[in-house]
Amino acid sequence: MDLARAKAIVSEMAQAHVKGISFTAGEPLLFLKDILELLAVCKRNGIYSRVVTNGFWAGTPRSADDIVSALKTAGLSQLRISSSRWHQKHVAPENIVFAARSSKKLGLDYFISFVTDFSKQDRPHEQYLRDKRLRFFPEPVIYFGRARDFNRPEVFTDYTANQCDMNPYLSPQLDIYACCDAGDRFDRTGFLYLGNLDDHSVESLFQAYEKNRLFHAVKTAGLTPMASSIGISANEIVTYRKCELCEKLFNSRENLTALQQAADSTPSPWTR
Repeated sequence: MDLARAKAIVSEMAQAHVKGISFTAGEPLLFLKDILELLAVCKRNGIYSRVVTNGFWAGTPRSADDIVSALKTAGLSQLRISSSRWHQKHVAPENIVFAARSSKKLGLDYFISFVTDFSKQDRPHEQYLRDKRLRFFPEPVIYFGRARDFNRPEVFTDYTANQCDMNPYLSPQLDIYACCDAGDRFDRTGFLYLGNLDDHSVESLFQAYEKNRLFHAVKTAGLTPMASSIGISANEIVTYRKCELCEKLFNSRENLTALQQAADSTPSPWTR
């Protein structure tokens, strides 16, 4: 999508009462000039903005200061810096430190997204962030895209609800999905696909998103009671990561039909 169209979409999103936009997927700051203009549009429209970056641009304290200053001046609300043992194969860990310290020095809200598979291999990297006194939050690796072929350590969790915020995602091809993490992975059902902006307005697609009962249930009841209601055993449910459980439920036509029927029933089978 070209810059003019992108700016028009941000303005249209403001009219549709969108309150926050995150620039992510790939590395947005490869297109720094365009991002600065889009941030300015967000600021004019009162939209909270976030940029997700790997910090490739923060090779020195000076370069980090320059970019952070430009982002803050343009109106950026928050910088999210991705860091992991995979990211740091391509970006020096010092970049993460310089980007974080520049953000703190210049008064730009930031945090580090520490992406992990929760294996022991990540302990040194986590300790590095602690030793540098950086603000970070562990985030589970999502096994889609480039991470699809990663080895997956066995995971057993408590019997949690597995709720999801389901933040809609706009692709460069103008497709809108109901979730930012793996919308285009649902190839058998198209469950998360809302539509394309060449054919629909932003407002109409967001209205469809808000009215979808299954999306509402994922955000409120969570995936776990939904899985249980269609016969997946508790001891199996606790072996799934959240996004994998979502795909199991909604990328099957049989499961999706059963869940759609349950969503229309009263009382809800997913709440106590």
